[in-house]
Amino acid sequence: MTSRTAADVTPSIPDHVTLPPGRLIPLADRGSAFVRHTKGPSGAPTVVLLHGWGATADLNWFRSYGALIEKYSVVAMDHRGHGRGIRADTRFTLRDCADDVVALLDTLGIDRAIVVGYSMGGTIAQVLWRQHPDRMRGIVLCATAATFRSTARERAMFAAIMPTTAIGKLTPARLRNSAALKIMLSKDDRELRLWAQAEIAKHDWMRVLEAGREIGNFDSSGWISGVDVPAAQVMTIHDEIVSLLRQQQLADLIPQASLHLVPGGHSVCIEGPEAFVPALVRAIDSVAVKPLSGTI
Repeated sequence: MTSRTAADVTPSIPDHVTLPPGRLIPLADRGSAFVRHTKGPSGAPTVVLLHGWGATADLNWFRSYGALIEKYSVVAMDHRGHGRGIRADTRFTLRDCADDVVALLDTLGIDRAIVVGYSMGGTIAQVLWRQHPDRMRGIVLCATAATFRSTARERAMFAAIMPTTAIGKLTPARLRNSAALKIMLSKDDRELRLWAQAEIAKHDWMRVLEAGREIGNFDSSGWISGVDVPAAQVMTIHDEIVSLLRQQQLADLIPQASLHLVPGGHSVCIEGPEAFVPALVRAIDSVAVKPLSGTI
């Protein structure tokens, strides 16, 4: 695995967590985002990793970085309002996040990439394909769906995520503690838990709440079947957040996507790396070997 540089090491990163080099990168007319970027073997495709709601790139992908950089060039960024992501006065939108990814690819001189999205990152990946299909070498969707609020229960849940009403009830401290407990496996690993809490403490909580509302309003069911790049889906079969039914509905809309089942819940990327990471690598491999439409 790639070793941490001196500039990248902070006291809050556990010794057993190894991260690729990271830095703040200014994106033209958009602000600066924290990005991890490491080049893989010569000629390897670039994989762009998009994290889930309330997480950061590192929290979502730290278990996966090592296996991926053995085969691919890897880019991972914190999304707007999350961690050290772009700070803006405008409301959080998935469209802006997708455009941020394209701005980052432009800045790094990357023409096309395999885009991997987890949960909210999966919605951003779908929007990215719709807006900028020419920048995608392939798409891998993990623990995500085409829509999240067609049932009464889901509509009620997302209706509660309104910054004007929820911000007073869900204080940053409560949100931080709740999120940290849900995404980190080892309750006994105090060092890991404190690092997760430090990552989450960097959030702009108003934008995180707005992101929740965006997820609740997301619906790609009318257009995602048009995906014309190689595709794969990693399905978390015991997911308590994005139900298997939701994930299967997405799979039905993209029938050409290869399916990779993982026996775990929504935080299996953290809690079950022995199951999740091999499935993730297989999914990316399945996309990387397929030609783009119209190519030989």
